[in-house]
Order: sequence, then C-alpha cells, then structure tokens
Amino acid sequence: MKNENLALPVGITLDRFIMRNQEAFQFASGELSQLLRDIALASKILNREINRAGLADVTGLLGSQNVQGEAQQKLDVIADIRFLRALKNGGEVCAIISEEEPEIILTGNNHAKYVIAIDPLDGSSNIDSNVSIGTIFSIFRRKTPIGSVPSLKDCIQRGDEQVAAGYILYGSSTILVYTTGKGVNGFTYDNSLGEYFLSHPQMQVNQEGTIFSCNEGNFYDFPECIQEYLTECKQKRYAGRYIGSLVGDFHRNLLKGGVYLYPPTRHNPDGKLRLLYECLPLAFIIEQAGGKASDGKQRILEIQPQNLHQRSPLYIGSSSMVEAIEECCKEMDKQFS
Repeated sequence: MKNENLALPVGITLDRFIMRNQEAFQFASGELSQLLRDIALASKILNREINRAGLADVTGLLGSQNVQGEAQQKLDVIADIRFLRALKNGGEVCAIISEEEPEIILTGNNHAKYVIAIDPLDGSSNIDSNVSIGTIFSIFRRKTPIGSVPSLKDCIQRGDEQVAAGYILYGSSTILVYTTGKGVNGFTYDNSLGEYFLSHPQMQVNQEGTIFSCNEGNFYDFPECIQEYLTECKQKRYAGRYIGSLVGDFHRNLLKGGVYLYPPTRHNPDGKLRLLYECLPLAFIIEQAGGKASDGKQRILEIQPQNLHQRSPLYIGSSSMVEAIEECCKEMDKQFS
C-alpha cells in the first residue's frame, strides 16, 4: 500500500469553505460568515435532539398552537429555542422572524447588519413517523440605520434582496445546503467528527424533470389548470413522489429533477406555504441551481411581502416543469378573462 493511501483527505469543512469564499459575499466583512457558522452550530445541536427524540420523550404534540393555528410538536418548540438562542448569542442579527413566533423578535443586537427569517423545523407532522424533516432560513441585509431599533421594513423584503438562504435536512444523513448568490453547495454532517464536509459542490437541477411532488389528496380542491397538469404528468408516466416534508421533497427534486407543487385550494385560496421563510429561501436556492420558482403567475423572488406570515402558492423545481405549469395557469386565466 502506498503511503498516500494510509490517510486519505476527509474533504473541505464548512468553516474552511466559508473562510475561503468570504470574498464572494456582498459587503463581506466577516459577519455573514459568522452568521452561517451560528446556524450550523444550532443545526448540530438540533440534530442531536432529533436523533435521540424517541428516547428522550420529545416526540408528539405539545398541546399548544403556533401563530399559524397549527398544533405544535415538542420538537417544534425545541428547534425554535435552539435557533433563537444561537442567533441571539451569535450577535450578527438584529431581528428574527420565526414560524413559531407571532411578532418580530428583537435580539438587542442593534449594531448587527442582518435580519433572518427561519422555519426552525419544517415537516414537524412527520416527526413521530421518523421521516425526514428540516430547517429553512433566509438572510437579508437590514434597511434601517446600523444602531437603530429594527422595524418591519427590515423584515418584509423581496426575495431578490436576499444575501443568503439555505436549509438543513435531517434524514438518513444530515445535510446543510446554502447559497450566497454564487451557486449552491451542500455539506454533509459527520457525527464522529462534529463537522460538516463539502459533499455536493455547485449543485445544479436538471432542466427536464420527471418527478412531480404534491399532496394528491387535495386533487379535487386544486384549480382546474393544476388538475390538468397533473393528469398530463401521469399520462407521461412521470413518477409521483411526496414525503410531506417541504425540505425533503425539495432536496430530492434538486438532486434528481422534478417539480414541487403546493397550489391554492378551496380552503387555502392564497396558498398554504409561508412566503418569507419557506418560499423565498428555496426560490433563491433553486434559481442559483438553474431552476425556477413561481406562484403560477409571477417569479416568487419578485413578490413583495406584506406581512410576516404571508402565504403563497408555490411551484418550484426544474425549469421546464415550472414553465409548463405557468402556461397552464395562463391558459386558464384566458378562458375566464
């Protein structure tokens, strides 16, 4: 055996990758790099909590509801606490928008340059079933002067103003995927070393996908144009794949090519997914990976949010599939115009 095979390199760690690529960050001066490290630290702690959830009695319902009126799981609250604590103590964000909190969370770090919107634990209804769940985050540069108290205008910015976005998927392996507008990179967590290592450099989605992901139980509540699109997918023998965890479904389609659909329904005419901390960050990522994201009428990143917990329809993934959905929606609009 040659000497060079005795100790093969383990790869590039997340910290080293961030440090090497700091000059690619707009307004780079170290704060954004530290913020990404704070997010990574919180995800490691949460990963530990998830892995021991069945033994530590932290699965199941908490008995309360979040601001969305949804039943909170115990791990929802644990994830919220872990990320809020890490972000406040890290000192790089002046305000936080969380799915689990009704109002803006002021960190007291008024000299910080950034605002973050976060879904601490996406797919929480899957927790007890041991199915993939995740965290989604979006980072903006504040609008108000440094040193002042943050305001609502810092928190409801358009998606094309994001400086970074990403997600963490807790599944068969834990992976952190993020972009700062210079491509998309994924890092897999090595539990034995406690480090994220670059495993998916410069991720790109296939332009022509063959997977569609949606809750077909709502089929007859979908707009007629979406029913027609799904019927065409089945006629073409496309694969229907749906986990029920946004991060899990998005990640698979990013790797394999496909489209994720959450259309408006009779019960949710404005859509169900939250714009700021679900739609916008994933839209930023998919566009950086060569795909598209739309609400059926316009690019997701061009929507101006009006409130913290605004909802939106979402069609996201391979460009050709999203464009086909948009075309179906346009034809439907013409019929009723």
